[in-house]
Amino acid sequence: MTKIELIATAAFGLEAVVAKELKELGYTDQMVENGRVTFYGDEAAICRTNLWLRSADRVLVKVGEFEATTFAELFEQTKALPWQEWLPVNAEFPVSGKSVKSKLFSVSDCQAIVKKAIVEKLKQTYKQTWFEETGPLYKIEVGLLKDRATLTIDTSGAGLHKRGYRELTARAPLRETLAAALVRLSKWPADHVLADPFCGSGTIPIEAAMLALNIAPGLKRSFSAEKWPNIPRRLWQQARTEAKDAIMRQRALRILGTDIDNKVLSLARHHARLAGVESQIHFQRLPFADFRSRFEQGFVICNPPYGERLGEKREAEALYRQMQEVFAKMPTWSVFVITSHKGFEKLYGRPADKKRKLYNGRIECHYYQYWNRDN
Repeated sequence: MTKIELIATAAFGLEAVVAKELKELGYTDQMVENGRVTFYGDEAAICRTNLWLRSADRVLVKVGEFEATTFAELFEQTKALPWQEWLPVNAEFPVSGKSVKSKLFSVSDCQAIVKKAIVEKLKQTYKQTWFEETGPLYKIEVGLLKDRATLTIDTSGAGLHKRGYRELTARAPLRETLAAALVRLSKWPADHVLADPFCGSGTIPIEAAMLALNIAPGLKRSFSAEKWPNIPRRLWQQARTEAKDAIMRQRALRILGTDIDNKVLSLARHHARLAGVESQIHFQRLPFADFRSRFEQGFVICNPPYGERLGEKREAEALYRQMQEVFAKMPTWSVFVITSHKGFEKLYGRPADKKRKLYNGRIECHYYQYWNRDN
């Protein structure tokens, strides 16, 4: 297999960010759709994209896609796909599913039919009638959208937001993939100051440091496809060596994370240490009202409280008004804020120069972008 069709899944609103990351890795033959970017690569692409993609959720092998309006069509067309190219005789291959606006709406039935069809194909290939499934894991998904079935195998295992540095979490943590995307969307230049005045357990500062130092986000974790016999171990070794050699270890950064909670700041320092960027980030206990900087220019990227819980909305709104006062004293700084509060711009006292709809988990948010007044 020299040309494999792959899918990098993405949260809504981040598809273009993921597409750009893929292009930077050299995978330019791609198609951007809602929630995913389809692209082509070889076996090494599976290794490299899992290691390097910062904003994607997973990397999937696309085994096939076809129309299916009956269970018979689903069975026969699934069976016709080249499963033997991926699944060894001892493969463990659970099947999950989803169905949206399709005649085949029973997900459990679709899963069972796909499983049976794959087993029938493997019987033909391996000339045996029973498969113990004691080997490497190949998570298969059948996705039905408007009667079109897409069958994929997950190469990642745990979602790509699981970098390996965040062992402990504070309340309402921001996913690493979204934090990385916020930094990329800000176009923060690494020679400028970056500050997060509501840093919590440190995800935004840590992801910014990893990006600036060119640290591959998947370098400290493992992936399902590492155990697949059809991807040579040397390809994983080469990809990891490439990633280690690419780190810009000598680069000095000015990144600040502040919060009023000493416990979460302790978590932030712990996470930064695990991520290998502790020396590049200064974490400090500081009330937001006292936030300021001696640097003339810089970037604020933050995820302040949204006020989603009952009784917290007024506190969040008071904070947004205070943000107007604090950041007004820093007119040459650029400010980037993600929140679900629909009245943010009014409370902040200024319409955003640009805003983008994103999702923090299942919460619909907007990313409000205010460029410095010198622009």
